Amino acid sequence: MPRRPTRTVPTVLLHGSIGHGHGDWQPWLADQLRTAGREVRFPELPNPQRPDLAEWSSVLRDTLAGLPDDGFDVIAHSLSCLLWLHHATNHSGEVKASRPARVALVAPPVARPGADLAAGWSSFYPVPLDIDAIRGAADGTVLVGSDDDPYCPGGVAQAYGAPLKMAATVVPGAGSLTAETGFGPWPAVLDWCGRDNLAFIA
Repeated sequence: MPRRPTRTVPTVLLHGSIGHGHGDWQPWLADQLRTAGREVRFPELPNPQRPDLAEWSSVLRDTLAGLPDDGFDVIAHSLSCLLWLHHATNHSGEVKASRPARVALVAPPVARPGADLAAGWSSFYPVPLDIDAIRGAADGTVLVGSDDDPYCPGGVAQAYGAPLKMAATVVPGAGSLTAETGFGPWPAVLDWCGRDNLAFIA
């Protein structure tokens, strides 16, 4: 029988612009955690095909409401990584904002001139890269991405790890870390949820 996670704090999952991602790892992870008795908050962010930062930010604030300060984890994928970076920066001075223990930002995209992106993505740019604000928004934050993500030319370590002075786990040849590139069930993210340390082991 597979080992169940031992960490017991609530987990917030934030999907990208494709919604809950049928077949992707987020619904699978939510099921695994709930089966293990974990509280999971996995909101449906509105209008994922034409996302709006203000609308998504409102849902995020509602999702975080009531969670124990420094007593929950956040895992964001794709465009939701930018949602979190905006949230962290805009709420850096708010005592009342729920603060997670750990955050994993998976496959954050960057803006590319001429990229064929959903029109609503423009509200998420420019991306705030305030090192102090992002460090202060959680006990620890880790980046996870690939070296060939079409939405993150140059790779996650170069695009986000270097400017944020943040650790990045690079998964070679993983694209945008979706079911299309083999990330339906994803044991590594379940393992991260079950451990107390920040390091993400791909």
